[in-house]
Amino acid sequence: MTSADFSTILPEFLLAVFAMVALLGGVWGGKDKIAGAVLWATVAVLVLVGVWTGLRGGEAVSAFNGMFIDDAFARFAKVAILLSAAAVLAMSADYMARRDLLRFEYPILVVLAVIGMMMMVSAGDLMSLYMGLELQSLALYVVAALRRDSTKSSEAGLKYFVLGSLSSGLLLYGASLTYGFAGTTSFAGIITVVQEGHLPLGVLFGLVFMVTGLAFKVSAVPFHMWTPDVYEGSPTPVTAFFATAPKMAAMALIARLVHDAFGHVTAEWGQVIGLIAVASMFLGSIAGIGQKNIKRLMAYSSIAHMGFALLGLTAGTAEGVQAMLLYMTIYVAMNVGTFAFILSMERDGQPVTDISALNMYAKNEPVKALALLVLFFSLAGVPPMLGFFAKFAVLKAALGAGFIWLAALGVVASVIGAFYYLRIVYYMYFGTETEALDTRMPAVQWVLLMLSAFVMVAGAFNLFGIEGAAQAAAAALVR
Repeated sequence: MTSADFSTILPEFLLAVFAMVALLGGVWGGKDKIAGAVLWATVAVLVLVGVWTGLRGGEAVSAFNGMFIDDAFARFAKVAILLSAAAVLAMSADYMARRDLLRFEYPILVVLAVIGMMMMVSAGDLMSLYMGLELQSLALYVVAALRRDSTKSSEAGLKYFVLGSLSSGLLLYGASLTYGFAGTTSFAGIITVVQEGHLPLGVLFGLVFMVTGLAFKVSAVPFHMWTPDVYEGSPTPVTAFFATAPKMAAMALIARLVHDAFGHVTAEWGQVIGLIAVASMFLGSIAGIGQKNIKRLMAYSSIAHMGFALLGLTAGTAEGVQAMLLYMTIYVAMNVGTFAFILSMERDGQPVTDISALNMYAKNEPVKALALLVLFFSLAGVPPMLGFFAKFAVLKAALGAGFIWLAALGVVASVIGAFYYLRIVYYMYFGTETEALDTRMPAVQWVLLMLSAFVMVAGAFNLFGIEGAAQAAAAALVR
């Protein structure tokens, strides 16, 4: 490893060192005594590394003979991953501490998962891609089953592990096929083999298997089956984490793979991703209608939104990648605010996830209800909320690439999905009054709820520089 290689991977290296130091500190200093300190130290480190990564800038550089790429695209995704992970950890501190779930291993596992995600979005080789993916997955398998005294949590962890292992096997098989026919695992080497009008059949099968394996990570149809059960069974802070950073990382990895290794045959993989996108949009929109548990509803919401993000990728253009990055950033921001509220849903100190508990919530908590209304309107894509412009961007990219039928189906799916978001708003303002929820809400959760709602409104006038950063990131990937 040269000094240039080391400087390129310095953010990941610092996080790995922090994780190891925190692990040793927990063993020597007493697990229960330092759990809170480790969590807040992790939040601070993630924020600092995220800000530093965003400010690094510079030209695209690679390390380890092209296996690791540091460019504007990777930096954009890493900032979103680091800041969303920090936000989820911060808002989960009170929830975990009051339920005796705050173990010092929790933030360390999150850091290890984040390192894997950062490796994923910088992958320039099938080997480094798989290394990053497995580092993320192994940490998340444990996090999903964090509540060992809960049958549902153990079931969630087991389901995620079994199905995750299956998806990893499919991806590994696809990578093996690609290597066998292309003779290289490097993205730069694969794209020289995959020229326009010439795609070896074995490489095509390899691409399909790899996209299948990665579709599981973003819970896209038909590889979504784990999502509702894992979202419901995992502790709510873990569910919030699943709904944010890993989705951003997996979507960025798909974009990296298809453009860096198969950028000359966009028509071939565009058909596959387009089909997955349509199926995800409609299943997420329709299946969410009958949900009574808000965490399961957010699971189906996630499936639908991943379909819309994939719609941007289907275009196969720089505009499509830019739209996908904007969509994912806005989606993560909406989910941080929404889960900040879900974490506060309690009655007599016990967590409540039934949607009917929100009946006439606005009567007792008008400010929180208004913030939640803004977030659900944004998730539904109602103008002038920022979520509307996110959907408009991916639909515009699909239209620009000639996928008129995809854009039309996307509009239909969005209208269907709006029902279950608006139903919750109806409950909050016009539902049958029931026993009120507790009014207690920790300061961090309140701030993140209000900040997220503010961004959804103010973002319609000013995207705070994110649009320009997304454009530069897309230009770095699609050359």
